[in-house]
Amino acid sequence: MMGCLHDREAAIACDGQVTADTVVLKTTARKIRRIFHGKVLVGFAGGAADGLHLFERFEAQMEAHRGRLQRAAVELAKEWRSDKILRRLEAQLIAMDSEHAFLISGAGDVLEPDDGIVAIGSGAPYALAACRALMRFRKDLAIDQVVRESLQIASEICIYTNNEIQVEKL
Repeated sequence: MMGCLHDREAAIACDGQVTADTVVLKTTARKIRRIFHGKVLVGFAGGAADGLHLFERFEAQMEAHRGRLQRAAVELAKEWRSDKILRRLEAQLIAMDSEHAFLISGAGDVLEPDDGIVAIGSGAPYALAACRALMRFRKDLAIDQVVRESLQIASEICIYTNNEIQVEKL
């Protein structure tokens, strides 16, 4: 999963692969959602059921905090880390609006990268490197093209990332 924020534009790309150990179970999974009246993009990497459960929890936090993304992210991380059942969830989230990009984890992390580029999942290092290179050297590409191409590059390297890429843009 790859997210990028630049000049008040945000985009997230995800592959569709779901695996169990070394077996591909699904190639077209939907791992991105628009929430809070379409103003926020959220994506997950990790366990599918865990990610879907976290979507619901995060959406509830967004509603409770009237769309304040940073506050909702912090509250979800606190809840995730302290709740006995949530602590067992194995997933990470990317949450973005037109001003902020966050990586949220069950370890209590709410990280906002300096460059607006965030990646999670098994192909994250490859997608992150590709995105940084594209942002630096291909200024002609739109933000949605950048995240798509970054994940495409990751899919050519990482066996747990496929090229069934979905993109959402704000």
